[in-house]
Amino acid sequence: MVKPLLFKGDKKQQKKRKRTAEEANDGAVNEDGERQVKAPKADEDEGEEGGSDDSWVSVDAVTDLAGPVMFVLPSDPPTALACDAIGKVFALPIENIADGNPSSAEPHDVRQVWVANKIVGTEHYRFKGHHGKHLSCDKYGVFSATSEAVTPQESFIVIATADTPGTFQIQTLRDTFLTVRESKLAKANALPDVRGDATDITFDSTLRIRMQARFKPRIKAQKVEKAWEKISRRDLEDAVGRKLEEDEVKSLRRARKEGNYHELLLDMKVKNKHDKYG
Repeated sequence: MVKPLLFKGDKKQQKKRKRTAEEANDGAVNEDGERQVKAPKADEDEGEEGGSDDSWVSVDAVTDLAGPVMFVLPSDPPTALACDAIGKVFALPIENIADGNPSSAEPHDVRQVWVANKIVGTEHYRFKGHHGKHLSCDKYGVFSATSEAVTPQESFIVIATADTPGTFQIQTLRDTFLTVRESKLAKANALPDVRGDATDITFDSTLRIRMQARFKPRIKAQKVEKAWEKISRRDLEDAVGRKLEEDEVKSLRRARKEGNYHELLLDMKVKNKHDKYG
């Protein structure tokens, strides 16, 4: 499952103890009034969480795509692809952004968040909105998010721009692209229209994607590596089978970083036997 999203300005939610049956009956436990916006639930095949890092980073490669993402549209000022509770898809202004730089954008509203998931056995992706329905594009190029099932209309190909690293195109299975166009509404500051009927790759069909850092493969790998390097003295002594000197503890911890931990551990165990029977 995807943890609740924390947006800028929010306080991290404190863990609540479980209510006893007596408290549940008399209402003795008050609910926390802290604002908390939840992300869409990821399916079981969307992978486990890679830690507790709630920061947002840029997607650098298509293979990064996983978990909660935000599509930063090529509008001026930048907007994000969003959907409401009834599945209407639209461009929503981005509030959490530094100097209008799309590479710094973060969602302030759960409507801007989609869960990216690669469809097993294909190179296609599906994107689930906060309300549990998938992004879809019909044959007329109209986007919506009203379907719980995944058909070709809910399947997309993510293409990395060859000459502009960190930018992408979202292609439908009809070989058309997600694009933004000037609104037809005759009013100032009208938000752009989002369409899916562009046949060519242009600036208006080139967007950036932001994602939660803990889902990024490289960052997840770094977290696993750091977790592997951290080990208590007691765990090391249990592994060796005796009390360790300070220099031995340092050597074993260094070996975990350098990749020769098991060899050094075996040497120490062999030494134990020699000392015991020597």
